[in-house]
Amino acid sequence: MTQTLSVLLVDDEPLAIRLMEKRLNEYKNIKVIGSCNNGEQAIQFINQNQPDLVFMDIQMPGLSGLDTVKKIQAELMPAVVFATAFEEFAINAFDLNAVDYILKPIDAAHIERALTRAAERLSARQEHNNKSHLIHAVKLIDKYNAANNKEKIVIKDNDEITLVEQNEIAWIDAAGDYCCIHANGKTHIKRTTLSKLLKELDQSTFKRIHRSTIVNLNFIKGAKPLPKGEYLLDLGHNEQVKVSRSNKDQIKAFFEAGG
Repeated sequence: MTQTLSVLLVDDEPLAIRLMEKRLNEYKNIKVIGSCNNGEQAIQFINQNQPDLVFMDIQMPGLSGLDTVKKIQAELMPAVVFATAFEEFAINAFDLNAVDYILKPIDAAHIERALTRAAERLSARQEHNNKSHLIHAVKLIDKYNAANNKEKIVIKDNDEITLVEQNEIAWIDAAGDYCCIHANGKTHIKRTTLSKLLKELDQSTFKRIHRSTIVNLNFIKGAKPLPKGEYLLDLGHNEQVKVSRSNKDQIKAFFEAGG
């Protein structure tokens, strides 16, 4: 492996983080750039630092490792290796199409395998983002036609139908043929494209801020300028989304109008 990978460690156990960092420091092409104790911290760190690879514990207080990846903006999604002490979670990890999983206690050979797979995944990354791989195996039925209901978004999952009020949606990001709808601290997955979903939404409230991201202007709490003319929007509740340079003008107009 010749590619240098920046790595984030996410685990609620400090000892586990120290052990993993010690193992990874043995590799010249691996640079551990940070560690987090929970999913909320991990989302914020990934938004701001964009690591290549994340070793993520599955069972954590608050957001689990599986729930954390659903809340990361598609453009910022790193490669993910899940670490767990419970073997039954291994199937779930592969169902989310992670790079790999590691069972605790940590085995050096498994780390070597995971790093090799991560380097291969990143070097072969195509137009489709990592999040589309992570979400791909989530089983969904074809979208329920909500054309006649403009106040709500209808999400059908097997035999269960969920109605999500538009004014409760904070932001939406696309993962291949699916959209992750973030509302009331939950993430709902709907099989549709971002362009089609945008047509169902209130155009005065929902704005496209990235190729694969829509934000509800009413949820914006503040903004932080980034290099290259981009913004990082604060939506509250530890949720942040990035505005691309090509979409910054409408966000600037929103702030200039007084929000």
